[in-house]
Amino acid sequence: MLFTALSLFAAANSNAQIVVRARLGRPRGTVLVRPHRPSPRHVWVSEEWTPSGGTYVYKPGYWAERPHPRAVWVAGKWRHSHRGYIWIAGHWN
Repeated sequence: MLFTALSLFAAANSNAQIVVRARLGRPRGTVLVRPHRPSPRHVWVSEEWTPSGGTYVYKPGYWAERPHPRAVWVAGKWRHSHRGYIWIAGHWN
């Protein structure tokens, strides 16, 4: 019984989203520079925010190869909820 309760708690915790009260912006002094495209197979993956320690950490954009020839990068975005803002991560379509 205790194992089941702990398992359910861990599963619920692993799916928890981090909510911040205000949308986070790029760190001060960040200069957006898009380096030369490595090859025609590469697509620019826009900046992202990654969960870390109860908040989000900024990750600048980078070039990435498509997982398949027709893949399109869908940029991440901030979603407003009644509790604050949640980052919806970018993904390949």
